[in-house]
Amino acid sequence: MTSIQLPAGYTVSTDPALLDRESVHRWLSEDAYWALGRPREKQDRAIDHSLNFGLYEQTSGLQVGYARVVTDHATFAWLCDVYIAPPARGRGLGTALTAAVRDHLAELGLRRLLLATRDAHEVYAKVGFNPLALPEKWMVLGEQ
Repeated sequence: MTSIQLPAGYTVSTDPALLDRESVHRWLSEDAYWALGRPREKQDRAIDHSLNFGLYEQTSGLQVGYARVVTDHATFAWLCDVYIAPPARGRGLGTALTAAVRDHLAELGLRRLLLATRDAHEVYAKVGFNPLALPEKWMVLGEQ
């Protein structure tokens, strides 16, 4: 897979204590089509039960991005809630954050890492994601 580095001046951490939960909630509940109106309590519960990735400016410590992974740490993971704050967009940070998640999860030897997107296929393709080869095998219970 292609190695994608974070732009200079940024760092990724999985330390949940560093997360700016207020910003993450605001970003997702007010600006992310898949999470509009998500209550803060539900977002906090999702954070508490997931593997979280914060993207930070190194000099200020300001969080500028977020990604969440739901996983059993053995066979499966679902990448979700990938978000880059509007002022930080256009610098390749979404691709770099996704690559950091991919690289972090690679050591687990997962069989499958899934995600769903309406409009960012090109971002995820850059780090190796492909459309489902056999979508007719998959089923869903709940919203589509």
